[in-house]
Amino acid sequence: MFKTRHRIKSFDPSLLVRNTPAQPAQIQEIYTPQHAFSDFGFPRELLENISQRNYPALTPIQDQVIPQLLAGRDVVGLANTGTGKTAAFLLPFIKKIALDRSQKVLIMAPTRELAVQIEEELKNFSRQMRIFSALCIGGVSMQGQIRSLYPNPSFVIGTPGRLKDLATRHKIVFSSFNTVVLDEVDRMLDMGFIHNMTEILAALPKERQMAFFSATMTPPVQKVMNTFLKNPVTISVKTHTVLKNIAQDIIKMNGKPKLDVLHDLLIQDGFDKVLVFGRTKWGLERLAIDLGKRGFAVAAIHGNKSQGQRQRSLAEFKNNRVKVLLATDVASRGLDIDDVTHVINFDLPESYEDYIHRIGRTGRAHKTGIALTLVP
Repeated sequence: MFKTRHRIKSFDPSLLVRNTPAQPAQIQEIYTPQHAFSDFGFPRELLENISQRNYPALTPIQDQVIPQLLAGRDVVGLANTGTGKTAAFLLPFIKKIALDRSQKVLIMAPTRELAVQIEEELKNFSRQMRIFSALCIGGVSMQGQIRSLYPNPSFVIGTPGRLKDLATRHKIVFSSFNTVVLDEVDRMLDMGFIHNMTEILAALPKERQMAFFSATMTPPVQKVMNTFLKNPVTISVKTHTVLKNIAQDIIKMNGKPKLDVLHDLLIQDGFDKVLVFGRTKWGLERLAIDLGKRGFAVAAIHGNKSQGQRQRSLAEFKNNRVKVLLATDVASRGLDIDDVTHVINFDLPESYEDYIHRIGRTGRAHKTGIALTLVP
């Protein structure tokens, strides 16, 4: 009996790039916010921490979401990663905690990296404010997380699977949270977290404030939103203008091995901080070994790496100790890394949405970037 060979789903951006007028990346038009951070009655320490982060002005999502959350409204924010949405929900809820220490905030994210990044942002914004948090993610010891939950922290940030495991062990009670944020809801649904998500949301108290953030409004996202949110304000700053900051091109192999083509790219001037995407963790690990043998300083993040290894790889790339970071789509969700000069699709993405997510890691914060895709 013959086995059916399944074709691997992939998106080839060649046609998209060919149909895009050939032009260098352009800086987007600067958004003029209607508010300043000082308009929101933030505590003095919070304003000082914002100032130390060198935030010049509110981004569109921050300018529109913060007033609604401060007013106690449920909010749906449609925004790409890199638009400042993390601060859009952290800042008003830090103020909420500062004014009422009985409040508790639960934040769910699809990946460990995004959850870690949110907690890092929280710590930076809440410095000297005695606001404590617990990080609840897979890949690390549950005992340390249980200890961090014991003092009843104001913020709990985690992935749905680990949060559900902790609840099953009676270490966390979801009915104690009166404020809840779901970040990258569409990605959580894509990753199969629907049952854990809905069980957690169903356990929340009836009187609560919720904020959903998603890059897309798919029917499953709409269904979850309609079930759990009350008269939400929908704010959309999700546009494809992000592509104006990114020069896209296709690199044809012309019979050469992909590894050789990648090598020839990485040795060129200007390839200073390069994010390379692959489809499988095994393929990326092999690529890391091959590039290392050729003298390149590389790091990798994928599902076979421990959480500690993934965090070290990210830190090395962020701090310019390695110039090439290899990543799978799942492991890279929510990454916010400054000054990525190039994104290279070593393997084709699975979908148009994954392609946009990948190339959006460059050309951020009004800077330009280059996205290259290797095709046969």
